[in-house]
Amino acid sequence: MMAATVVSRIRTGTGRAPVMWLSLSLVAVAAAVATEQQVPLVLWSSDRNLWAPVADTHEGHITSDMQLSTYLDPALELGPRNVLLFLQDKLSIEDFTAYGGVFGNKQDSAFSNLENALDLAPSSLVLPAVDWYAISTLTTYLQEKLGASPLHVDLATLKELKLNASLPALLLIRLPYTASSGLMAPREVLTGNDEVIGQVLSTLKSEDVPYTAALTAVRPSRVARDITMVAGGLGRQLLQTQVASPAIHPPVSYNDTAPRILFWAQNFSVAYKDEWKDLTSLTFGVENLNLTGSFWNDSFAMLSLTYEPLFGATVTFKFILASRFYPVSARYWFAMERLEIHSNGSVAHFNVSQVTGPSIYSFHCEYVSSVSKKGNLLVTNVPSVWQMTLHNFQNPSSYCVWNLVEPSDPCQCVS
Repeated sequence: MMAATVVSRIRTGTGRAPVMWLSLSLVAVAAAVATEQQVPLVLWSSDRNLWAPVADTHEGHITSDMQLSTYLDPALELGPRNVLLFLQDKLSIEDFTAYGGVFGNKQDSAFSNLENALDLAPSSLVLPAVDWYAISTLTTYLQEKLGASPLHVDLATLKELKLNASLPALLLIRLPYTASSGLMAPREVLTGNDEVIGQVLSTLKSEDVPYTAALTAVRPSRVARDITMVAGGLGRQLLQTQVASPAIHPPVSYNDTAPRILFWAQNFSVAYKDEWKDLTSLTFGVENLNLTGSFWNDSFAMLSLTYEPLFGATVTFKFILASRFYPVSARYWFAMERLEIHSNGSVAHFNVSQVTGPSIYSFHCEYVSSVSKKGNLLVTNVPSVWQMTLHNFQNPSSYCVWNLVEPSDPCQCVS
Protein backbone atom coordinates (compact mmCIF):
# COMPACT_ATOMS: atom_id res chain seq x y z
CA MET A 1 0.00 0.00 0.00
CA MET A 2 1.33 3.42 -0.86
CA ALA A 3 2.41 5.62 2.04
CA ALA A 4 -0.26 8.04 3.27
CA THR A 5 0.05 11.01 5.57
CA VAL A 6 -1.84 11.40 8.82
CA VAL A 7 -3.91 14.10 7.15
CA SER A 8 -5.03 11.93 4.26
CA ARG A 9 -5.83 9.02 6.55
CA ILE A 10 -8.07 11.18 8.70
CA ARG A 11 -9.72 12.90 5.74
CA THR A 12 -10.35 9.91 3.53
CA GLY A 13 -10.23 6.95 5.88
CA THR A 14 -7.37 5.36 3.96
CA GLY A 15 -4.87 3.09 5.68
CA ARG A 16 -5.19 -0.12 7.61
CA ALA A 17 -8.13 1.08 9.69
CA PRO A 18 -10.42 3.43 7.71
CA VAL A 19 -12.26 6.19 9.57
CA MET A 20 -14.58 8.98 8.51
CA TRP A 21 -13.53 12.61 8.34
CA LEU A 22 -14.95 14.94 10.98
CA SER A 23 -16.39 18.12 9.51
CA LEU A 24 -14.50 21.12 10.80
CA SER A 25 -16.90 23.87 9.80
CA LEU A 26 -17.53 26.14 12.77
CA VAL A 27 -20.16 28.49 11.40
CA ALA A 28 -21.52 29.64 14.76
CA VAL A 29 -20.76 29.65 18.45
CA ALA A 30 -23.10 26.68 18.91
CA ALA A 31 -21.06 24.62 16.49
CA ALA A 32 -17.89 25.53 18.36
CA VAL A 33 -19.40 24.55 21.70
CA ALA A 34 -20.53 21.22 20.23
CA THR A 35 -16.93 20.28 19.38
CA GLU A 36 -15.38 21.67 22.55
CA GLN A 37 -15.22 18.31 24.30
CA GLN A 38 -13.70 16.25 21.47
CA VAL A 39 -10.09 15.40 20.75
CA PRO A 40 -8.45 13.08 18.19
CA LEU A 41 -6.87 9.73 19.13
CA VAL A 42 -4.17 8.07 17.01
CA LEU A 43 -3.25 4.44 17.75
CA TRP A 44 -0.54 2.22 16.27
CA SER A 45 1.24 -1.00 17.23
CA SER A 46 4.18 -3.20 16.32
CA ASP A 47 1.77 -6.18 16.23
CA ARG A 48 -0.48 -7.07 13.30
CA ASN A 49 -4.26 -7.25 13.01
CA LEU A 50 -5.12 -5.54 16.29
CA TRP A 51 -7.88 -3.38 14.81
CA ALA A 52 -10.54 -4.13 12.23
CA PRO A 53 -11.84 -1.29 10.03
CA VAL A 54 -14.11 1.04 11.98
CA ALA A 55 -17.73 0.19 11.20
CA ASP A 56 -20.93 2.21 11.41
CA THR A 57 -19.23 5.61 11.41
CA HIS A 58 -20.49 8.73 9.69
CA GLU A 59 -19.37 12.29 9.19
CA GLY A 60 -19.31 14.01 12.56
CA HIS A 61 -19.32 10.73 14.49
CA ILE A 62 -18.02 11.04 18.08
CA THR A 63 -16.42 7.99 19.66
CA SER A 64 -17.87 7.40 23.13
CA ASP A 65 -16.10 5.80 26.09
CA MET A 66 -17.94 2.50 25.48
CA GLN A 67 -16.98 2.48 21.79
CA LEU A 68 -13.39 3.34 22.64
CA SER A 69 -13.13 0.35 24.96
CA THR A 70 -14.18 -1.96 22.11
CA TYR A 71 -11.17 -0.69 20.11
CA LEU A 72 -8.72 -0.82 23.00
CA ASP A 73 -9.66 -4.13 24.63
CA PRO A 74 -8.38 -6.40 21.81
CA ALA A 75 -5.14 -4.43 21.52
CA LEU A 76 -4.49 -4.63 25.26
CA GLU A 77 -5.46 -8.29 25.56
CA LEU A 78 -3.76 -9.61 22.41
CA GLY A 79 -1.10 -7.01 21.67
CA PRO A 80 2.16 -5.95 23.34
CA ARG A 81 2.27 -5.41 27.08
CA ASN A 82 4.26 -2.20 26.70
CA VAL A 83 1.91 0.74 26.09
CA LEU A 84 3.00 4.30 25.30
CA LEU A 85 0.56 7.16 25.92
CA PHE A 86 1.69 10.43 24.32
CA LEU A 87 -0.55 12.97 26.05
CA GLN A 88 -0.47 16.48 24.63
CA ASP A 89 -1.84 19.44 26.55
CA LYS A 90 -3.94 20.50 23.56
CA LEU A 91 -4.64 18.92 20.18
CA SER A 92 -7.44 19.26 17.66
CA ILE A 93 -8.16 17.61 14.35
CA GLU A 94 -7.52 21.01 12.75
CA ASP A 95 -3.86 20.78 13.77
CA PHE A 96 -3.34 17.86 11.39
CA THR A 97 -4.94 19.89 8.60
CA ALA A 98 -3.10 23.14 9.33
CA TYR A 99 0.35 21.72 10.09
CA GLY A 100 0.45 18.36 8.31
CA GLY A 101 2.13 17.90 4.94
CA VAL A 102 -0.22 18.60 2.06
CA PHE A 103 -0.26 16.68 -1.21
CA GLY A 104 2.31 14.23 0.15
CA ASN A 105 4.88 16.96 0.81
CA LYS A 106 6.28 15.73 4.12
CA GLN A 107 8.84 18.53 4.26
CA ASP A 108 5.99 20.85 5.21
CA SER A 109 4.64 18.50 7.89
CA ALA A 110 4.95 18.98 11.62
CA PHE A 111 4.11 15.29 12.05
CA SER A 112 6.76 13.54 9.94
CA ASN A 113 7.75 11.03 12.63
CA LEU A 114 4.13 10.27 13.46
CA GLU A 115 3.29 9.81 9.79
CA ASN A 116 6.27 7.53 9.31
CA ALA A 117 5.27 5.48 12.37
CA LEU A 118 1.76 5.02 10.97
CA ASP A 119 3.09 4.09 7.53
CA LEU A 120 5.36 1.41 8.96
CA ALA A 121 3.09 0.13 11.74
CA PRO A 122 1.53 -3.31 11.06
CA SER A 123 -1.62 -2.06 12.86
CA SER A 124 -2.98 1.46 13.20
CA LEU A 125 -6.22 3.28 13.90
CA VAL A 126 -7.16 6.98 13.71
CA LEU A 127 -10.24 8.31 15.52
CA PRO A 128 -10.82 11.98 14.55
CA ALA A 129 -13.22 12.80 17.40
CA VAL A 130 -13.29 11.06 20.76
CA ASP A 131 -15.50 12.19 23.60
CA TRP A 132 -13.54 14.18 26.16
CA TYR A 133 -14.79 12.05 29.07
CA ALA A 134 -13.38 8.91 27.45
CA ILE A 135 -9.96 10.55 27.16
CA SER A 136 -10.08 11.93 30.72
CA THR A 137 -10.35 8.37 32.06
CA LEU A 138 -7.96 6.79 29.53
CA THR A 139 -4.93 6.61 31.83
CA THR A 140 -6.94 4.95 34.59
CA TYR A 141 -8.49 2.55 32.09
CA LEU A 142 -5.09 1.54 30.69
CA GLN A 143 -3.71 1.14 34.19
CA GLU A 144 -6.51 -1.24 35.16
CA LYS A 145 -6.26 -3.29 31.96
CA LEU A 146 -2.48 -3.66 32.18
CA GLY A 147 -2.25 -3.98 35.94
CA ALA A 148 0.60 -1.44 35.91
CA SER A 149 0.84 2.07 37.31
CA PRO A 150 1.66 4.82 34.77
CA LEU A 151 5.32 5.78 34.63
CA HIS A 152 5.81 9.45 33.74
CA VAL A 153 8.90 9.50 31.55
CA ASP A 154 10.88 11.94 29.44
CA LEU A 155 13.81 11.38 27.10
CA ALA A 156 16.25 11.35 30.02
CA THR A 157 14.39 8.79 32.12
CA LEU A 158 13.45 6.69 29.08
CA LYS A 159 17.06 5.57 28.69
CA GLU A 160 16.99 4.17 32.22
CA LEU A 161 13.97 1.93 31.62
CA LYS A 162 14.37 -1.82 31.37
CA LEU A 163 11.42 -2.93 29.25
CA ASN A 164 10.69 -6.47 28.14
CA ALA A 165 7.87 -8.22 26.31
CA SER A 166 6.44 -10.08 29.30
CA LEU A 167 6.36 -7.38 32.00
CA PRO A 168 3.50 -4.87 31.45
CA ALA A 169 4.42 -1.21 31.42
CA LEU A 170 2.39 1.96 30.90
CA LEU A 171 4.63 4.87 29.90
CA LEU A 172 3.10 8.36 29.97
CA ILE A 173 4.91 11.04 27.94
CA ARG A 174 3.50 14.55 28.33
CA LEU A 175 3.77 16.86 25.31
CA PRO A 176 3.14 20.65 25.48
CA TYR A 177 1.17 22.90 23.19
CA THR A 178 1.62 26.68 22.99
CA ALA A 179 -0.67 29.21 21.33
CA SER A 180 0.80 31.45 18.65
CA SER A 181 0.83 34.36 21.11
CA GLY A 182 3.36 32.47 23.23
CA LEU A 183 7.11 32.20 22.84
CA MET A 184 6.77 29.49 20.17
CA ALA A 185 4.29 29.12 17.32
CA PRO A 186 2.08 26.00 17.29
CA ARG A 187 3.96 24.54 14.30
CA GLU A 188 7.25 24.76 16.20
CA VAL A 189 5.76 23.16 19.30
CA LEU A 190 4.08 20.39 17.30
CA THR A 191 7.32 19.75 15.41
CA GLY A 192 9.18 19.53 18.71
CA ASN A 193 6.60 17.11 20.07
CA ASP A 194 6.91 15.02 16.92
CA GLU A 195 10.67 14.86 17.45
CA VAL A 196 10.05 13.53 20.97
CA ILE A 197 7.75 10.85 19.54
CA GLY A 198 10.41 9.92 16.99
CA GLN A 199 13.15 9.64 19.63
CA VAL A 200 10.99 7.53 21.93
CA LEU A 201 10.10 5.14 19.10
CA SER A 202 13.73 5.01 17.98
CA THR A 203 14.79 4.00 21.50
CA LEU A 204 12.24 1.19 21.60
CA LYS A 205 13.24 0.04 18.13
CA SER A 206 16.91 -0.12 19.11
CA GLU A 207 15.99 -2.35 22.05
CA ASP A 208 13.62 -4.45 19.91
CA VAL A 209 10.75 -3.85 22.35
CA PRO A 210 7.20 -4.54 21.06
CA TYR A 211 4.72 -1.80 21.89
CA THR A 212 1.33 -0.23 21.31
CA ALA A 213 1.23 3.58 21.21
CA ALA A 214 -1.48 6.22 21.48
CA LEU A 215 -1.40 9.97 20.83
CA THR A 216 -4.19 12.17 22.18
CA ALA A 217 -4.72 15.33 24.24
CA VAL A 218 -6.20 16.62 27.46
CA ARG A 219 -8.37 19.14 25.59
CA PRO A 220 -8.84 20.70 22.13
CA SER A 221 -6.39 23.35 20.99
CA ARG A 222 -8.66 25.58 18.93
CA VAL A 223 -12.30 25.76 20.02
CA ALA A 224 -11.90 28.02 23.02
CA ARG A 225 -9.99 30.50 20.89
CA ASP A 226 -12.67 30.39 18.19
CA ILE A 227 -15.45 31.00 20.72
CA THR A 228 -13.62 34.01 22.13
CA MET A 229 -13.24 35.49 18.66
CA VAL A 230 -16.92 35.08 17.88
CA ALA A 231 -18.27 36.25 21.22
CA GLY A 232 -15.78 38.93 22.22
CA GLY A 233 -14.19 40.29 19.07
CA LEU A 234 -10.60 40.09 17.87
CA GLY A 235 -7.69 41.01 20.12
CA ARG A 236 -7.43 43.55 22.89
CA GLN A 237 -9.39 46.76 22.62
CA LEU A 238 -7.66 50.16 22.74
CA LEU A 239 -6.92 51.28 26.32
CA GLN A 240 -8.11 47.94 27.68
CA THR A 241 -6.91 47.38 31.25
CA GLN A 242 -4.22 44.71 31.45
CA VAL A 243 -5.07 41.76 33.68
CA ALA A 244 -2.83 41.66 36.72
CA SER A 245 -0.49 38.72 37.16
CA PRO A 246 -1.54 36.22 39.82
CA ALA A 247 0.02 36.70 43.24
CA ILE A 248 2.98 34.47 44.07
CA HIS A 249 2.86 32.83 47.48
CA PRO A 250 5.22 30.34 49.16
CA PRO A 251 4.45 26.61 49.18
CA VAL A 252 3.28 24.61 52.16
CA SER A 253 6.28 22.69 53.50
CA TYR A 254 6.13 19.80 55.93
CA ASN A 255 9.46 19.32 57.74
CA ASP A 256 10.84 16.94 60.34
CA THR A 257 14.63 16.92 60.28
CA ALA A 258 14.48 18.37 56.74
CA PRO A 259 11.86 19.48 54.22
CA ARG A 260 9.90 16.37 53.21
CA ILE A 261 6.67 17.34 51.40
CA LEU A 262 6.07 20.45 49.32
CA PHE A 263 2.59 21.53 48.24
CA TRP A 264 1.74 24.54 46.06
CA ALA A 265 -1.12 25.72 43.85
CA GLN A 266 -2.07 29.06 42.37
CA ASN A 267 -5.57 28.51 43.69
CA PHE A 268 -6.92 25.97 46.20
CA SER A 269 -10.75 25.88 46.37
CA VAL A 270 -13.22 23.41 47.87
CA ALA A 271 -16.98 23.09 47.83
CA TYR A 272 -19.44 21.52 50.27
CA LYS A 273 -22.94 20.98 48.88
CA ASP A 274 -22.06 23.29 45.94
CA GLU A 275 -20.95 26.15 48.23
CA TRP A 276 -17.39 27.06 47.18
CA LYS A 277 -14.67 28.44 49.47
CA ASP A 278 -11.28 29.77 48.36
CA LEU A 279 -8.65 28.39 50.75
CA THR A 280 -5.64 29.87 48.96
CA SER A 281 -4.99 32.72 51.38
CA LEU A 282 -5.72 30.40 54.35
CA THR A 283 -3.14 27.84 53.19
CA PHE A 284 -0.06 29.31 51.53
CA GLY A 285 2.23 31.65 53.43
CA VAL A 286 0.31 31.00 56.69
CA GLU A 287 2.73 30.58 59.61
CA ASN A 288 0.28 28.80 61.92
CA LEU A 289 -1.23 26.45 59.32
CA ASN A 290 -2.43 23.32 61.14
CA LEU A 291 -0.40 20.36 59.80
CA THR A 292 -1.22 18.05 62.73
CA GLY A 293 -1.17 14.41 61.61
CA SER A 294 1.30 14.95 58.77
CA PHE A 295 4.16 12.45 58.56
CA TRP A 296 6.85 11.10 56.23
CA ASN A 297 8.94 7.95 55.91
CA ASP A 298 10.66 6.05 53.08
CA SER A 299 7.45 4.28 51.98
CA PHE A 300 4.48 6.45 52.94
CA ALA A 301 3.70 10.07 53.63
CA MET A 302 0.67 12.17 54.46
CA LEU A 303 0.09 15.89 54.33
CA SER A 304 -2.77 16.80 56.66
CA LEU A 305 -4.36 20.27 56.46
CA THR A 306 -6.96 21.21 59.10
CA TYR A 307 -9.25 24.26 58.89
CA GLU A 308 -11.53 25.49 61.67
CA PRO A 309 -14.16 26.60 61.18
CA LEU A 310 -14.94 25.68 57.56
CA PHE A 311 -18.54 25.30 56.45
CA GLY A 312 -19.42 25.49 60.16
CA ALA A 313 -17.21 22.55 61.21
CA THR A 314 -13.62 21.35 61.56
CA VAL A 315 -12.47 19.96 58.21
CA THR A 316 -9.24 18.05 57.55
CA PHE A 317 -7.83 17.33 54.09
CA LYS A 318 -5.42 14.37 54.03
CA PHE A 319 -3.22 13.89 50.95
CA ILE A 320 -1.82 10.34 51.21
CA LEU A 321 1.27 9.42 49.19
CA ALA A 322 3.28 6.23 48.74
CA SER A 323 6.69 5.33 47.32
CA ARG A 324 7.23 1.95 45.63
CA PHE A 325 9.97 0.28 43.61
CA TYR A 326 9.10 -0.59 39.97
CA PRO A 327 11.38 -3.06 38.14
CA VAL A 328 10.48 -1.54 34.75
CA SER A 329 12.17 1.76 35.56
CA ALA A 330 14.59 0.31 38.12
CA ARG A 331 13.72 3.12 40.55
CA TYR A 332 11.24 4.19 43.20
CA TRP A 333 8.13 6.11 42.16
CA PHE A 334 5.81 8.16 44.32
CA ALA A 335 2.05 8.34 43.83
CA MET A 336 -0.70 10.24 45.57
CA GLU A 337 -2.79 7.24 46.64
CA ARG A 338 -5.89 9.17 47.64
CA LEU A 339 -7.36 12.32 49.09
CA GLU A 340 -9.50 12.08 52.22
CA ILE A 341 -11.80 14.83 53.50
CA HIS A 342 -12.73 14.38 57.17
CA SER A 343 -15.66 16.35 58.60
CA ASN A 344 -18.39 15.74 61.18
CA GLY A 345 -17.31 12.13 61.71
CA SER A 346 -17.55 11.25 57.99
CA VAL A 347 -14.86 10.68 55.40
CA ALA A 348 -14.99 11.37 51.65
CA HIS A 349 -12.46 9.42 49.56
CA PHE A 350 -11.02 10.52 46.18
CA ASN A 351 -8.66 8.48 44.03
CA VAL A 352 -5.74 10.52 42.64
CA SER A 353 -3.63 7.81 40.99
CA GLN A 354 -2.54 9.99 38.04
CA VAL A 355 -0.44 12.21 40.33
CA THR A 356 2.74 10.13 40.15
CA GLY A 357 6.41 10.29 39.19
CA PRO A 358 9.94 9.17 40.13
CA SER A 359 10.59 9.74 43.84
CA ILE A 360 13.35 12.27 43.12
CA TYR A 361 11.01 14.13 40.76
CA SER A 362 7.77 16.02 41.32
CA PHE A 363 4.43 16.47 39.63
CA HIS A 364 2.94 19.47 37.83
CA CYS A 365 -0.57 19.74 36.44
CA GLU A 366 -2.73 22.68 35.40
CA TYR A 367 -5.75 21.26 37.21
CA VAL A 368 -6.14 18.58 39.86
CA SER A 369 -9.88 18.69 40.29
CA SER A 370 -13.05 16.70 40.93
CA VAL A 371 -14.85 18.91 38.41
CA SER A 372 -15.31 17.15 35.06
CA LYS A 373 -14.66 20.32 33.02
CA LYS A 374 -11.26 20.64 34.70
CA GLY A 375 -9.86 17.17 34.11
CA ASN A 376 -11.60 15.15 36.80
CA LEU A 377 -8.31 13.78 38.22
CA LEU A 378 -9.98 13.51 41.63
CA VAL A 379 -12.27 10.51 41.23
CA THR A 380 -14.76 9.15 43.77
CA ASN A 381 -16.60 5.83 43.54
CA VAL A 382 -19.73 7.20 45.21
CA PRO A 383 -21.46 10.58 44.89
CA SER A 384 -19.93 13.12 47.25
CA VAL A 385 -21.07 16.43 48.71
CA TRP A 386 -17.45 17.59 48.44
CA GLN A 387 -15.60 19.01 45.45
CA MET A 388 -12.07 20.35 45.11
CA THR A 389 -9.99 22.19 42.52
CA LEU A 390 -6.25 22.90 42.61
CA HIS A 391 -5.24 25.27 39.81
CA ASN A 392 -1.65 25.44 38.52
CA PHE A 393 -0.47 22.66 40.75
CA GLN A 394 3.19 23.76 40.79
CA ASN A 395 5.97 25.56 42.65
CA PRO A 396 6.50 29.16 41.51
CA SER A 397 10.28 28.89 41.14
CA SER A 398 11.02 25.31 40.11
CA TYR A 399 7.61 24.08 38.90
CA CYS A 400 7.81 21.26 41.44
CA VAL A 401 5.03 20.56 43.89
CA TRP A 402 4.70 17.08 45.35
CA ASN A 403 7.88 15.33 46.33
CA LEU A 404 8.96 12.71 48.85
CA VAL A 405 12.10 14.79 49.23
CA GLU A 406 15.55 13.41 49.99
CA PRO A 407 17.71 16.31 51.24
CA SER A 408 20.42 15.65 48.64
CA ASP A 409 18.06 15.22 45.69
CA PRO A 410 17.40 18.03 43.19
CA CYS A 411 13.85 19.11 42.62
CA GLN A 412 12.97 18.26 39.04
CA CYS A 413 9.79 17.89 37.06
CA VAL A 414 8.12 14.95 35.36
CA SER A 415 5.36 16.78 33.55
